[in-house]
Amino acid sequence: MRRAAPAALPARAAAWVLLVISALGCGTGPTFPPAGSTPGAPGDATAATKQQIMGALGAVGLQAVDATRPYRPPEGALMTGAARSVLQATLPDDPDHGYIVIYSLGSAVAAESAAFDQARYVASGPGGIQFPPGSHFVLRIVDSTVIFFTWSPGGSPDSRTHLIEDALNTLGVAVPVGS
Repeated sequence: MRRAAPAALPARAAAWVLLVISALGCGTGPTFPPAGSTPGAPGDATAATKQQIMGALGAVGLQAVDATRPYRPPEGALMTGAARSVLQATLPDDPDHGYIVIYSLGSAVAAESAAFDQARYVASGPGGIQFPPGSHFVLRIVDSTVIFFTWSPGGSPDSRTHLIEDALNTLGVAVPVGS
């Protein structure tokens, strides 16, 4: 067995650091439970919130369906274990976006706590880097559920995407994200 030359040690150490960072998933957000999973049954509160969302979207000429593909946005700690349902607003010019997540937290107090935790996470360095610059966030509390939607005006090919934000902003109580 041969020892590495002293000059090769810093390069080797840097390579190991990069390997560890990528293995830990730096910047990818929480990974438990697995992306796309829905721990627990969402329940009646979620069904009621879904109906409100569909009604609000319908009022601006949009439709939404249960998402057929897994979708999970970056989440704060309190959202990662919450039961969730995902709707997708139908955007013909942008079929890969328009996801609206409904988190079921079990009580209005838990929903408020989780929503403010999500707002802090999204505004933080680790949370913020997971969204394109200039992203818009909709974070609303509706009874014991939290609605989360995000989009980037500069990256949305469908001119109607802003209507999702407009419609959702008519529901529940707003939770501000960032300053």
